[in-house]
Formats: sequence, C-alpha cells, structure tokens
Amino acid sequence: MSVWAVLAAAGRGERLGSDRPKAFARLGGRPLLAESLERLEESGWIDAIVIAAPPEWEEPSILVAEEIAATKVSACVPGGESRSESVRLALEEVPADAAVVLVHDAARPLLPEAVIERVLAPLSEGWDGAVPVVPLADTVKRVEGERVVETLPREDLVAVQTPQAFLADVLRRAVGGDVSKATDCASLVEAQGGRVKIVEGDPRLRKVTDSDDLALVESWLER
Repeated sequence: MSVWAVLAAAGRGERLGSDRPKAFARLGGRPLLAESLERLEESGWIDAIVIAAPPEWEEPSILVAEEIAATKVSACVPGGESRSESVRLALEEVPADAAVVLVHDAARPLLPEAVIERVLAPLSEGWDGAVPVVPLADTVKRVEGERVVETLPREDLVAVQTPQAFLADVLRRAVGGDVSKATDCASLVEAQGGRVKIVEGDPRLRKVTDSDDLALVESWLER
C-alpha cells in the first residue's frame, strides 16, 4: 500500500510575532518545519512526502529537507489562502496510484510513530479516514455574543489532531469542492458521507500557535 504524506506548512503564524512564517520559527535551534519533516522521513509507514510551503519560501523549505537528508520529499509547492487549499495543491503532486494520503500540520512537530500507525490501521478495515483525538478537560459551552445558550455534553466531544489519514481517492473528491471554511480534511470527507474513525491521539501533539506553545513544545523536545 503506497502511503504519501502531505505536510501542511504554509501557515503565516502572525500570533508568534515573528518576521517569518510559522514553519521557520526556531525550535531547538532549527526551523519548526524540520522536526515534523524528519519524523515523517524516518517513519517506516511513509513512502513519499509533499510539502505545502509558505508562498515564496519553497526554496528554503527544500533546503531544510536537504539539510536533514529527507530523501522522501518528492515535491514542494506553494500553499494556498487556506490550509485546505494548501492540501489540495499538494495533492496535485501525489500520483494517481497512491493508495493512502496522510495529512499532517508542521505546526504539530512532535509526531510519534505510534500515532501514524494508529491512523493508518483503520483504512484497511473499511474506513475512509481516521483522525487522532484527545478528550476535553474543560466544560464546553455554546454562546451567542455574551450569552451562554447551551452547555454541551463533554463526554460526546473530543479535540482532533493531525496526522489524519484517508484513502487517496476519497480525499481527492473531498477537496474538489469549496474548501474555504474547512478547518480540517476530515470535515470535508465527512461532508461527502465518508466514514471517519477516531483513534487515540497524543497530548504532545500540541499545535504551535503562539510563543507560549513554542516554548512548551521546546521544553518537551529537550526531555
């Protein structure tokens, strides 16, 4: 089974307060991009990688791949206006005979091999996709303006992470329409009637959004 990875790395990262895209924020002395790219490169499950880079940062992204000897990188494309558009552009570089596409955010650098294995397994069991999740610790309420209108049952809610894995043809169809409002690929597959399974995620797959996240992830990296 041919497994291609799309590494979504085109985020601007304004909340980091940096003069460069998020993928090039420094983590452990090297670009954030290097950490997740290296882990995909070393995974025994991944055959090839396509990077969706920040526009005009394709060459620096390729240099990062060369510096860490990421020989699985097949292509590097400029990302789009949204994450989902970036994934669609990257998918154009994935060959038609690819069986599975795994989509991961470079902003979640501490990618365990075990999570990659967990999201891929359901695809051989009749599922169209799989996503890693972690339980919610906080009570969640739906609001309208300043007014609480509903308290949602926490036991029915989870926080979704990446990597997310899909049958390649299913994902191609899902990103073929309007993707402007999608926050992840799974929502697009679900909207098309796809069956998506949840699997155990990992608390260390924290998404780097601001400088506090970056510092926390770096502290985990140093352990």
